[in-house]
Amino acid sequence: MIRTLTRQIGAYRNASILTPVWTAMEVVLDVLIPYVTASLIDKGLSAGDMHSVWLYGAVMLLMAFLSLAFGILAGRSVAYAASGFAANLRKAMYRNIQRFAFSDIDKYSTAGLVTRMTTDVNSLQNAYQQILRVTVRAPFRLILSIIMCLVIDARLSLIFIVAMVILSFSLYNIISRVARLFQQVFVKYDELNQSVQENISAIRVVKAFVREDYENRKFARAAEGLYKLYVRAESLMALNHPVMNLVVYGCIIALSWWGAHFIVSGTLTTGELTSLFTYVMSILQSLMMLSMIFVMLTQSAASAKRVCEIIEEQPDIVNPAHPVFEIPDGSVEFRGVRFDYSKTPAHGSRRSALYNVSFSIASGETVGVIGGTGSGKSTLVNLISRLYDVGQGEVLVGGRNVKDYDLTALRNAVSVVLQNNILFSGTILDNLRWGNAQATEEDCRRACQLACADEFIEQMPQGYQTLIQQGGTNVSGGQKQRLCIARALLKQPRILVLDDSTSACDTATDARIQRAFREELPQMTKLIIAQRISSVEHCDRILVMDNGVVTGFDTHEQLLRTNALYQEICAIQNADRGDFDTVKN
Repeated sequence: MIRTLTRQIGAYRNASILTPVWTAMEVVLDVLIPYVTASLIDKGLSAGDMHSVWLYGAVMLLMAFLSLAFGILAGRSVAYAASGFAANLRKAMYRNIQRFAFSDIDKYSTAGLVTRMTTDVNSLQNAYQQILRVTVRAPFRLILSIIMCLVIDARLSLIFIVAMVILSFSLYNIISRVARLFQQVFVKYDELNQSVQENISAIRVVKAFVREDYENRKFARAAEGLYKLYVRAESLMALNHPVMNLVVYGCIIALSWWGAHFIVSGTLTTGELTSLFTYVMSILQSLMMLSMIFVMLTQSAASAKRVCEIIEEQPDIVNPAHPVFEIPDGSVEFRGVRFDYSKTPAHGSRRSALYNVSFSIASGETVGVIGGTGSGKSTLVNLISRLYDVGQGEVLVGGRNVKDYDLTALRNAVSVVLQNNILFSGTILDNLRWGNAQATEEDCRRACQLACADEFIEQMPQGYQTLIQQGGTNVSGGQKQRLCIARALLKQPRILVLDDSTSACDTATDARIQRAFREELPQMTKLIIAQRISSVEHCDRILVMDNGVVTGFDTHEQLLRTNALYQEICAIQNADRGDFDTVKN
C-alpha cells in the first residue's frame, strides 16, 4: 500500500522533500527565540544594559522574520505537494476505473467509487499535508524543547517528563477509542452517498410515485448513522483539551513554585524561568499535535486502503499478450458457453445465467433474440464484445476466440446499444460522434436516417446543434433510443447488437428501422433483442431463450410449428397485445 501511494507523488517529489527542510529550519528558530529572550531579560532588562536590550532585540526580530519566511516557504511547498498528490491519486483511480470490466464495476458500488475519489482522497490529501509538515514540526519541536529545558535547568525538567508521561497515557486511551470509530465512518459515507445518488438519478420516479417522504426517511437514517458516529468520535476527542489544560496548568503551578525557590536561592534567573514557561507550553502542545496526527493517520489509513484497492485492482478482462487486431467478418459462434455473474455462487442458488449455450450465426445474418426477463438475453450479447468473460466454453467472432482480439479492435467491431441508453451533455452532433470522433455532419445525418432519428432532429429549432441536457432529459425515450442507435452505426461495426433498443419506439418506427437495416446494411451482422414478436419475426432466424438455456433457434415460421414456448409468446401477443413478460410458466 505504501509503495502504491508513494508512486503517486510523481512530479511533486521535490516539493515533498523541501517542505520538511523549511519546516525544520522554522522550528529551530522558534525554539531558539525563547532562549534569546532569557538573555535579553537577564543581561539587558535586569542589568539595566540598554545596549544588550537593543542587541538581543534585533537578534530576536531577525530570527522572527527568518522563521516567518521559512514558514511561508513550507506552506507553499506543502500546498503544492499535497494538492498534486491528491490530483495524481484521482487520475490513477480514474484511469484504472476506465479499464474495469463490467464484473469489476459490479464489485464496487457507484456510490463507493464516488466516496473513494472524493472523501477518501481528501482525507489522504490532508494526511499527506500533515505528514510533510506537522509530523516533522511536532516531534522536532518536542525534542529541541526538551533539550533546551535540560540546558537551562535539569532539575525542573523532571516536571516536564512527569507531565509528558501523564499526558501521553491519557491521550493514548482517548485516541485508540476514537480511531476505531473513524474506521466505521467511511462505511456510513458510502451509505449516505448511495442514498443521494439513487434519489437524484431516479428523481422522476420518486415524484411520479410520491415517494419523497420515504426517500427523506431513508436519507435521514443514513445521515443519522453518520451523525452518531461523529458525535461519539468528536466527544472523545474533545477530552484532549481539558486533559491538556489540566497538565499545562499543573506544570505552570509546579514551575512557579519550584522556580521561585530556585530564584531566591540564586540558582535560577528570572529570564531562565520565563524561557522554561515557554518551553513547557511548546512541549505539551507538541504532544497534543502528535495525538491529533495519530487520529488523522488512523482515519486516513482506512482511506488509503480503499483508494489503493481501486488503483491496484487488476481488471478481470485484459488484452492478450499478442492480440489480433483484424476481425475478418461478423460471424458469431458460441460453443458450450456457461456464465455466472458471481464467481462463488451461494450454495443452493439456481443454475448459471447461461448454461451450455451453443449456436452459430453467419456474417451478415440478422438474428432476433427473444425471451423473458432474466432469461439471459443481455448476458448473451455482453459476452460477444467481452464486456464479461465466459466461465466455460468459448465465444468466437470472425472464427476466432474473442479473447485473442485486442479489446479496442473487438469493441469497435461489435457495436452494442444497451438497454439503458445514455446521452451526454452537449449537442446532438457531439453525442453522435461518440461513435466516430472523425465523422462528418453528413455521416451523422446518414446514420440518423437509418435509425429514423432525422425526422425529429430536423424539427428541432437548432437541428443537429440542439443541446442535449445531462442524461438526455430533454428528449423522449424513443428519441433517445434512436440517437443511440445512430451513434452505434457511426462506428461502422461488423456486428450490431440492439439490446431491446427500440422498446420505446412505436411499432411503425420499429418496422422502418428494421427495414432500413435489411436494405441498407446487408453485410452487417445484426442481433436484435426484443420483447415484441413484431420486432423479430422478419429476422433471418430467431433465438429463443428461457432461464439461460437456448430452447430454439430457427425461422419465425419454423418456430411456430416446433417450439412450444415461442408458440405461447405469439398466442398471447396476438390475443391481447401483451409481451413476453405476461407469460405464466
